[in-house]
Amino acid sequence: MKRAAVFDVDGTLADTNHLHVTTWWEAFRQAGHRVPTHAIHRAVGLGAEDLVEHLLDPDRDRSADASISAAHKALYGTYSDRLAPLPDAGRLLKTLAGRGWTVVLATSAGGAELAALRRAIDADDAVTAIASADDTEEGKPSPDPVRHALELAGAPADRSVFVGDTVWDMKAGTRAGVTCVGLLCGGIPRADLTDAGAAALYDDPADLLARLDESPLGGDAA
Repeated sequence: MKRAAVFDVDGTLADTNHLHVTTWWEAFRQAGHRVPTHAIHRAVGLGAEDLVEHLLDPDRDRSADASISAAHKALYGTYSDRLAPLPDAGRLLKTLAGRGWTVVLATSAGGAELAALRRAIDADDAVTAIASADDTEEGKPSPDPVRHALELAGAPADRSVFVGDTVWDMKAGTRAGVTCVGLLCGGIPRADLTDAGAAALYDDPADLLARLDESPLGGDAA
């Protein structure tokens, strides 16, 4: 029976969370909204529509929401050729694939943004499938993205692990019934990830790789 290693991308495999914070802050500023960067940071990991809804006044005029998301997308896109992987991100995916794990990415990114992230990580040969923002109606913390990733992998939840860096990742994975591993490289406090369902915590992909055998992803998947 297959075992799936499902990975979030932003903040987990690619060092992009603070780029998202900066570009969301500017998009909100251009639209006349003053949103603290610490609040944006904790909302990163939500899909664009959900992030805007989470951060702005629920009684606002929503007619400008789409333009805010479009501004963020355009601003973030200026970094597309400079996105950096987190340490050993690609090597981690390749090691897991070599051990028989079915590696799937589950991300709210799509289109050109996802393509840029994949180039940065440089491990496409280890990835069996990608569950992107275009594939499900609801994003994290809904379990739908993780469940879709498991469907693509053909693996049951009780034999699978989801690795992410945000509270939204941990909540989505827990609701999908998988074991959750949290990485601290996205900047979210360890206690928050644990409270949201992380069974184990590591500094970044390199730390997880170095301690792989003792982690929930230890050993061969076969």
